[in-house]
Amino acid sequence: MDIEKLKADNLKRWNEASVKPELIKTFDQVSHRLVAAKPRYQTVEAKTNVPWAVIAVIHERESSQSWKGSLAQGDPWNHVSIHVPRGRGPFISWEAAAIDALAVCPPHAARWEDWSIGGALTLLEEYNGLGYARMGVPSPYVWAGTDRYHAGKYIADGHYDPHAIDHQLGCAGLLARMTLIDTTIQQGWHP
Repeated sequence: MDIEKLKADNLKRWNEASVKPELIKTFDQVSHRLVAAKPRYQTVEAKTNVPWAVIAVIHERESSQSWKGSLAQGDPWNHVSIHVPRGRGPFISWEAAAIDALAVCPPHAARWEDWSIGGALTLLEEYNGLGYARMGVPSPYVWAGTDRYHAGKYIADGHYDPHAIDHQLGCAGLLARMTLIDTTIQQGWHP
């Protein structure tokens, strides 16, 4: 997988993307909720160097921002995880589980260095897996709810359905709407 090409592809998509008009209100509601939790995400950012907004959108995708769900896969952080990555935990807090997910579990987000928007979107895609990139299609984990995504989804490990639709909000749309609420996130991130 050519990660530099994927970064360029994601940057191009970002520059051309727009949130689907019928989903703007939903994106905005979730984005406000994520930005409201900024101090909690900044606690994890301080330990991992992963930008708080990136942590927030992962939290939304993995557990609908449930503070009971691990950032790694949404399993309860106070139990040993049963989903990939399996065998993580139990942890003493959501923050401890989040630090583990970002520092210890692939793709080792805490080691990532390119936090440009193309780099951040690529890390988010890696967080969910590069199966979409290998097929040359936009990842719904990143692009669902924008005009860059229409259909196609892994409905089980290794099983891609070109007709399945991801109804969760994608990370790119969330980041774009969050930058309108909190301009300190990253200048120039919104399309």
